[in-house]
Amino acid sequence: MSEVKAPSENGFFLRAERITKVYSDGTVALKEASLEIHPHEIIGLLGENGAGKTTLTKILSGLLPPTRGRVISPKGAVRFSSPREAFDFGIGMVHQHFALVGMFTAAENVALSFERPFSRLQLTKTIEDLEALMEESGLQVPLDVPVEKLSVGEQQRVEVLKVLSRDVDLLILDEPTSVLTPLEVDELFSLLRRLRDAGKSIILITHKLKEVQDVTDRIVILRQGEIVGDVQTAEATTERLAQLMVGHAMKQEVDAVELSDHELPVRKTHKAVDRSGRSILHVENLTARGNTRDIAVDDVSFDVYAGEIFGIAGVEGNGQSELVESLTGLRVPTSGIATINGANILGVDPRQIYRLGVAHIPEDRLELGLVLPFTLAENAILGVHRWKEFRGAFSILKWRSINQHVRELMDRFEIRAAGPNAPAKSLSGGNQQKLIVGRELAKDPAVIVAAQPTRGLDIGSAYYIRQTLLDMRGKGRAILLVSADLDEVLAYADRVAIMYEGKFMEVCSPDELNRERVGMLMGGVTAAREIA
Repeated sequence: MSEVKAPSENGFFLRAERITKVYSDGTVALKEASLEIHPHEIIGLLGENGAGKTTLTKILSGLLPPTRGRVISPKGAVRFSSPREAFDFGIGMVHQHFALVGMFTAAENVALSFERPFSRLQLTKTIEDLEALMEESGLQVPLDVPVEKLSVGEQQRVEVLKVLSRDVDLLILDEPTSVLTPLEVDELFSLLRRLRDAGKSIILITHKLKEVQDVTDRIVILRQGEIVGDVQTAEATTERLAQLMVGHAMKQEVDAVELSDHELPVRKTHKAVDRSGRSILHVENLTARGNTRDIAVDDVSFDVYAGEIFGIAGVEGNGQSELVESLTGLRVPTSGIATINGANILGVDPRQIYRLGVAHIPEDRLELGLVLPFTLAENAILGVHRWKEFRGAFSILKWRSINQHVRELMDRFEIRAAGPNAPAKSLSGGNQQKLIVGRELAKDPAVIVAAQPTRGLDIGSAYYIRQTLLDMRGKGRAILLVSADLDEVLAYADRVAIMYEGKFMEVCSPDELNRERVGMLMGGVTAAREIA
């Protein structure tokens, strides 16, 4: 690798020239992709899942070598054999899936990126620097708590702070806003603008078109491993960006929402929901403890009716995960009542809850949703493999029926894969999520618990999942939608609960909320408290 660090004066900082990446299984992730990165610039990197965005940034940050092509600086070609070498060169990446040592504190994880093993003096200096950086950036996180006990949102902030603390020249952020409040997003974007103005280069990977239009200077679009667009943000339209991403014109989600400079998206029309009778899902005074044994869900009560989407919004780590786990049999709550059509579900085995008509789309598709080494067929029958149509004599699985079932799911949910015997790990994130959604909805559930159903998905996959939920609502299903994406909750839910520190701050219609009010509620501030 070159020992010379690229200068920060005018000109390019780094240039990827005709990069091709072919994985060992023959998958061509990048096809002669070229990208020039300049100081004083924020680049938005768009593309569907599997388009090559992550592969390109992994090559730039030292995680992967290119199969062909080269990366050059103004002083010659560079080749990084590890992320540490890229760090030393001035390149840092915040990944969508975190690289943290769970038993270490936030401060220790940051110190570890500087020196291994780190000294007590280094740790003290790291804490002082982090406190100053948190004050500047607005990204707050407890520094003395093991990260395995932190929420997903807090862990992401640790990753961002870890990279920012290295004073890198090129900062790569992969979906950094998915677990931040509107105020935190504004603070992060303000920080990125200040870094840009100071001469830094920034690459922002996101699926949110509004984000790239708000904060970037240039937008680069990847499709099927090729760069198909490189446009100035000021000249880009939402429709054109979406078309470049998917390769054809598509029905935009703006059909379902209205946008304004001061309001978050709201539904144009709300479906009238009959709440006069008994609800499908009834939750009363539910309390549950988290992994640290502290109260995570604090005396929560709500109902979800047939043909209704009940949305829960809030910064991750405020009890949403524990609430979902309590309702799906993955956590035994401390007290309270929860029923499906009158039948108790608290403390009940997940299989029994499934039999009562509950489908669960988990927030982590890799840990809770799929067994990655398993095939599509094996994953598609998890939880339903005891169906009579899939079992023969002596409970032997009928693979012909199973494979036919999988093909029907692939067709119905537009899952792109080689076939039923393809391993789940070979699918893009969007297709993995569609497989989970297809498996769960094939159970013909009465209640759908959807936790972060579109996290990390491209615009096409996210649109498809959301439309599927709307279709199920139209069929009279009761849907509990938990999402850190405010736009998603406010655009698709009929009622919204804002959750903070285990409590519902408010339950109301989406059109009663604006950006300022949502930000206050997500931060634990009510109008009454503000006046007081």
